[in-house]
Amino acid sequence: MDKEVKKLLNQYKGFLKEGKENFEKAWHFCSDEKNANELAEITLKGIKRGTTSLKYWYEVENEKIPKAGDLNIITDWEGKPVCVIQNERVFIVPFNEVSEEFAYREGEGDRSLKYWREVHIDYFTKELKEIGKDFNEDMMVVCEEFNVVEKF
Repeated sequence: MDKEVKKLLNQYKGFLKEGKENFEKAWHFCSDEKNANELAEITLKGIKRGTTSLKYWYEVENEKIPKAGDLNIITDWEGKPVCVIQNERVFIVPFNEVSEEFAYREGEGDRSLKYWREVHIDYFTKELKEIGKDFNEDMMVVCEEFNVVEKF
């Protein structure tokens, strides 16, 4: 973890009331610099208020599923802190059941379900291809709805 991020995590935890230390981690969106930075920027502006990941990765990497109340530091590609988000709601559904409302909340592109499906199918297909696994639209996805609670 970047030293600046670690320092911010500790500082921010100090401001929280006892029992509210729900920090999970610091991370950036996507797997390329351009998209990671663009998505951090629209998160900072309050446009992007949701994100989706394959449930498969939580199982394979033995990570706990995010939950409401979790706090995360969003960074740019280089690991520089941009903001703190707090999960408002987390739910798991098959990919093909993600709603138009959730796609809009993700805030990407034209915010339509059509755009959301196209970019996520492309992303998940590439992501899984690296390990020789195929994507299908029945796969479960973890949908996180969040709000920005701190800007840096």
